Amino acid sequence: MTALPGDALPGGPLVNATRFRAAHEADWARLDALITRMEKRSVRALSDDDVLALPLLYRSALSSLSVARETSLDRALVTYLEQLCTRAYFQLYGVPTSLAGQLRRFFARGWPLAVQALWKETLFCVLLLAVGAVAGFVLVSSDAAWFYSIMPEGMAGGRDPSATTEALRQTIYGQQNDAMLLPFATFLFTHNSQIALFAFALGFAFAVPTLLLLVYNGLMLGAMLALFAARGLGIGMAGWLTIHGTTELFAVAIAGAAGVRIGTAVAFPGRDARIDAAVRAGRSAAVAMGGVICMLMVAGLLEGVGRQTIQGDGARFAIGIAALLGWIAYFYLPRRSEDGDAPALPR
Repeated sequence: MTALPGDALPGGPLVNATRFRAAHEADWARLDALITRMEKRSVRALSDDDVLALPLLYRSALSSLSVARETSLDRALVTYLEQLCTRAYFQLYGVPTSLAGQLRRFFARGWPLAVQALWKETLFCVLLLAVGAVAGFVLVSSDAAWFYSIMPEGMAGGRDPSATTEALRQTIYGQQNDAMLLPFATFLFTHNSQIALFAFALGFAFAVPTLLLLVYNGLMLGAMLALFAARGLGIGMAGWLTIHGTTELFAVAIAGAAGVRIGTAVAFPGRDARIDAAVRAGRSAAVAMGGVICMLMVAGLLEGVGRQTIQGDGARFAIGIAALLGWIAYFYLPRRSEDGDAPALPR
């Protein structure tokens, strides 16, 4: 019997490398050209015929690679086929290779869909922050000594019941180089960043530390507002916090929601093992948490602008509320599905 190129003889070696290459090289070259076009542009650069041929060419290249390895054809050919199949695999089944494409996909769909999937947990975390804030406000309003029990000394930055009304006023309406203002603003941003990261990371402990952190953060917020309100500066302090706080606190709530999602998966894994349930919940939660860092960066910019250039309460409230409405629209407005997109994350 005469062996065809690429076929093996029973118990014998494959036909020589030259005949094998001649039989399949055209398909390899076509696959290489299609993959190169996808790497430089996208799958949209391919014609309908090319898209239909792509999986067939990929499977053919895999078959050729298998034959080349089993029959010990020349090493250069095996290396070429390994590289070709790897490139094809990542284009067919992997993530986009373009950094710009990955970022565009993340901000256009990945991040907002991940946050949408956490809407119940996010709402719960917002309520916890609000409950903590109300409790802190009531406690400090009834007895100023509670302020020292709730607020860490470094966080207060001189803003405590012993400060004069004028000193408190200067912290929210002071000039750009105010000595007290810069350390407090920097500590505030760092503190909220730490709260967000801890709220997410501690979710693995059945979400209990995450919930306590959110309540405590609300307590500090309420205590600070109560201090300023007692001096007739409640509106001014609320405006100073709103300009950046709507973004910061929303970011903290999303981070807390991501931690709660993981914690509840660990606590109530269903039929899965706890580790498997945690990993599955952590995939969507980690995407949401990745965007939280961006929110905190935006909050830092808003805080700097509000601290240094915008002195009017109305303008501060307007910017903070507009930012909050913008985040809500970005995350929760419905999005049309796109062909080729990964399925929406489970809710």
